[in-house]
Amino acid sequence: MKKLSLLFILLAIVGTTQAQVKVGDATLPNTVTFSGEDLSINGAGLRVKFFFDIYAGGLYLKKKSASGNTIAAADETMAIKLHILSGMMSRSKMAGALRDGFEKSTKGNTAPLDDRINTFIGFIKDEIEEGQIYDIVYEKGKGSVIYKDGVEKGHVEGLDFKEALFKIWIGDNPADKGLKNEMLGAF
Repeated sequence: MKKLSLLFILLAIVGTTQAQVKVGDATLPNTVTFSGEDLSINGAGLRVKFFFDIYAGGLYLKKKSASGNTIAAADETMAIKLHILSGMMSRSKMAGALRDGFEKSTKGNTAPLDDRINTFIGFIKDEIEEGQIYDIVYEKGKGSVIYKDGVEKGHVEGLDFKEALFKIWIGDNPADKGLKNEMLGAF
């Protein structure tokens, strides 16, 4: 009976550890569900700035892919999970990083997206704190949705917006090349 109990505990531990990915001080799930669709982790890594781990980021897709531009252009449900690891990330720094990211991802042509960029950034109303989790999700048929700790904060419509948004992390000129490579499966 003791051997059977020990085996059960061992299997439970192995099953639990395989259902998550450790990224720095964060633990990201291997799968997430949005709009009733199951997504699997494509890759995950750290956003590092000045030798500090700012956040752990994971890319979740229906089917694994290594092509950032193809992923960003796809009209299918997908997500980027950001687990905040540092108090250095504030609301204003996140807003600035998103604006810079849109500038890069659109090659300076943000004009068609400006109103939606402002709306999306406006959903980040509260100060950002260490340990919070933001999910940036494209839900097919709805648009780009931002969740904070599992609570929807708002959404913006348009595949063009989603493409520019996801290219911030996985496009040709990403915010962090190392994180891009890790999100595209090199972890």
